[in-house]
Amino acid sequence: MNDYRIASIPGDGIGVDVQIEARKVLDAAAKRFGFGLEWTEFDWSCERYAKTGTMMPEDGIEQLSGFDSILLGAVGFPGVPDHVSLWGLLIPVRRAFQQYVNLRPVRLLPGTTSVLAGRSADELEMVIVRENSEGEYSTLGGRHNSGQASEFALQEAVFTRIGVERIVRYAFELARTRSGRVTSATKSNGIIHTMPFWDEIFAEVAAEYPDVKAELTHIDALAARMVQQPDRLDVVVGSNLFGDILSDLAAAVTGGLGMAPSGNLNPEREHPSMFEAVHGSAPDIAGQGIANPVAQVLAATMMLEHLGETDAATAIKAAVEKVLSEGVALTPDLGGKATTAQLGTAIAEAI
Repeated sequence: MNDYRIASIPGDGIGVDVQIEARKVLDAAAKRFGFGLEWTEFDWSCERYAKTGTMMPEDGIEQLSGFDSILLGAVGFPGVPDHVSLWGLLIPVRRAFQQYVNLRPVRLLPGTTSVLAGRSADELEMVIVRENSEGEYSTLGGRHNSGQASEFALQEAVFTRIGVERIVRYAFELARTRSGRVTSATKSNGIIHTMPFWDEIFAEVAAEYPDVKAELTHIDALAARMVQQPDRLDVVVGSNLFGDILSDLAAAVTGGLGMAPSGNLNPEREHPSMFEAVHGSAPDIAGQGIANPVAQVLAATMMLEHLGETDAATAIKAAVEKVLSEGVALTPDLGGKATTAQLGTAIAEAI
């Protein structure tokens, strides 16, 4: 029997609520499929920041390094600026553990309705491969001439050959297991240095995969296509910023952020990967028992897949679809009256 050490970081707001249900479902799957989960919980959050001035302790990365994986709830709370919570926890973990792939599969699940009229489930399934370690999210730059009429802010984007090539190659390898199509998000007609560099490396990698259909599309046109012709998309690869925006748009057209999971992957498995729902902490409904836990449950499923427990992951996904199709234990956002715990329990019992 395999045993896994999992770091649980519930975070803030509904992150705490949905984490409870994800763990409940994972424990049920572990019991059925004969593997062990050893949970260690960390209180790293905006609440901790308010008390101590830091989102996590100085040796936080060292503490996490011995775990097989990390399951994160959500971070963010009024009074703590978003850039503080992001740069105080998520980004340091992603970069320290070389989680350079942010993988966001999105599809229309049973029992959910797309904002796109007349679109079927088979037309609304894609995966966003986002570069997760560099690009537009860098610390290079600064603000100058503060308070003066000449005040300005300078933000530098960083694109390295190794960073671009490895994320593009990951997308092509993934496409080989799916439809054999990759669409790259670019803006080389307006961003003169980094985007042509991205395009050139994309073309170089594409030449190594003659069996995969490769396409470059400007980000604005790609966003329109995601709404108007989503069936033309499967694997979409983009920079840190473009991937972030497109993944939320993709989630919105496939039923909403409450249904979308994500993984921050270290593909070489030299460090732990981290899994989380796409949605935020929604502090306005925290603790009310109405948050939808499906995205967090599916994020936990991605974690099991990454750990090699594919049978358990498949069973959880089937349980989610069964419960959503039955329509009995649905939270208010799905048109039902069930609580967060009732939906989580229904999924766990369906495994």
